[in-house]
Amino acid sequence: MNNNILLESGTGELEILEFVINNKHYAINIIKVKEVINSTNLTKLPDSHPAIAGLTLYRDKIITLIDLKYVLEKQHKNEVEAKIILCEFNKIEVAFSIDNIVGVHRIKWEKITKPDDISVNSLVIGNIVLNNKIILLLDFEKIVTDISPSTGISEDKIVDIAYKDRSSVKLVLADDSPLIRKLLKDTLIKAGFNNLLIFDDGKQVLDYLLNLVGQKKEKFIEDVNVLITDIEMPQMDGHTLTRKIKEHSILKKLPVILFSSLITGDLKHKGNAVGADAQLSKPEIGQLVTCIDGFTTPK
Repeated sequence: MNNNILLESGTGELEILEFVINNKHYAINIIKVKEVINSTNLTKLPDSHPAIAGLTLYRDKIITLIDLKYVLEKQHKNEVEAKIILCEFNKIEVAFSIDNIVGVHRIKWEKITKPDDISVNSLVIGNIVLNNKIILLLDFEKIVTDISPSTGISEDKIVDIAYKDRSSVKLVLADDSPLIRKLLKDTLIKAGFNNLLIFDDGKQVLDYLLNLVGQKKEKFIEDVNVLITDIEMPQMDGHTLTRKIKEHSILKKLPVILFSSLITGDLKHKGNAVGADAQLSKPEIGQLVTCIDGFTTPK
């Protein structure tokens, strides 16, 4: 699977892979997809989570296979042979069984609307209208974290970070996932930060920053010291947000940390291309605190 179709970063576009489960249409950001395969080699696991179909072999690697039909419909797939989307994010490789692949589409983030259901339990992060049908963009990180909480971020992952009063540091956070926003807020507060301004998409952040610059010019930095942003967000993604900030004559001095499940060795060049000051994968919550300290501690 060629997940580098978009050679330029910060274009405001993404490639989605559309697929079907139980006659409903869903999508995944193709940047997460390593390959689509057919597999008959499945080993069942005893006493495992009901959403785990078992283990499958991929190029001599043992990969956990998640039954998406069970996750979404609470029905198990009956077929022995499964069509599988093999993914990598949050520094793990995981596979998802589906019914069928429809195709790949290039769309703009601004065309993805936020779902009405903004509860923490929602598995949908965006709605896409394409070819007279609604395609649901799924939160694959939440799906995996719900099954195995240790793969995501949590307060437990900053146990080695010494608490100190960091209340003078003013942070702006952007993430479209209600679950991640809550976990991020909880963990940063536990580390001593309490001056947090939180948004759920990149456009909101850019509008806020431009308004701040309009009022305070270079002194905007008094109100925000560091921006921490996800990459995948409806309306405006983190790469585009970062590029717009770094191309702005005044805003460019704002340190931007990309904090995303998409930060991998193969994809870091996309963040470098738009001028991100740091890039961390979402499980690295302890490193995030250290990184913020590096930008805000007087030299």
